[in-house]
Amino acid sequence: TAWDGDLVAGIARSLTDFSYVCYLADLAVRDTHQKLGIGRELIARTRAELGPRSMIVLLAAPAAVDYYPKLGFTKHGSAWVLRAGEELR
Repeated sequence: TAWDGDLVAGIARSLTDFSYVCYLADLAVRDTHQKLGIGRELIARTRAELGPRSMIVLLAAPAAVDYYPKLGFTKHGSAWVLRAGEELR
């Protein structure tokens, strides 16, 4: 988490095996605190906790698809989605 006094300014929530992959499930920065480097710092601190070969993967919210390439993330073509309500065959 990132704090501004008693106010939560940002959060990062991840699931990892600390060896191969870290799924960054949520990255959120309060509107009033965006463009201050908080999201980048939360990702950097997440990465610092991982093993030396671990990669970070995420699904970007539509409003954030242009954000992650600016930080060095690359688009990956083999992600798959089974949406709520869709039948598992």
